[in-house]
Amino acid sequence: MASTNRLPGGCPDGTIEAVNIRPAGLGDSMGIGLVHVRSWQAAYKGLVPQRYLDSLDPVQRGQVWARHLSEGHQVGEAVLVAEADDEVVGFVSVGPSRDDDAKGQGEVWAIYLLPHFWGQGVGRALMGAGSENLRGSGFTEATLWVLGKNERARRFYEAAGWAPDGAAKEDDSRGFSLTEVRYRRRLG
Repeated sequence: MASTNRLPGGCPDGTIEAVNIRPAGLGDSMGIGLVHVRSWQAAYKGLVPQRYLDSLDPVQRGQVWARHLSEGHQVGEAVLVAEADDEVVGFVSVGPSRDDDAKGQGEVWAIYLLPHFWGQGVGRALMGAGSENLRGSGFTEATLWVLGKNERARRFYEAAGWAPDGAAKEDDSRGFSLTEVRYRRRLG
């Protein structure tokens, strides 16, 4: 389990506050749902249909996270949140790889941050905490999937030492097609 970290984080009004990174609890589900939706709406604007982004509901997404957080978890699985002023501002979800060709490796399943916290080091801290959780669970390598057209996210991952490994897949589960590419990184 990741330890709580404190790092400076900015607010929309320019003030600096402390940001804690800690394991998520069931009470964080609605905050995680809000972060998930607001980050999708900002990060994927122009990359996925706007009607889909407009239809996203933080309460519905929070209920999905509540179910996930209340279930039993696999070894190596964790959801960590970044918290500022007792509010969830970001999260990372990690666990064993879901890909048949990456069995025995870890995977960053999701990492999202409220848009006004982008570019302030909070995402790097979340990624570091998620990677540390995977390392602590015995994984030496990890993967993640990213929307191929999401250049901002791809720059973020590449700056953290991740690199495309050549795998790609089409996801049409939302009624439109998204091309995702896989990144990989050693955790040592």
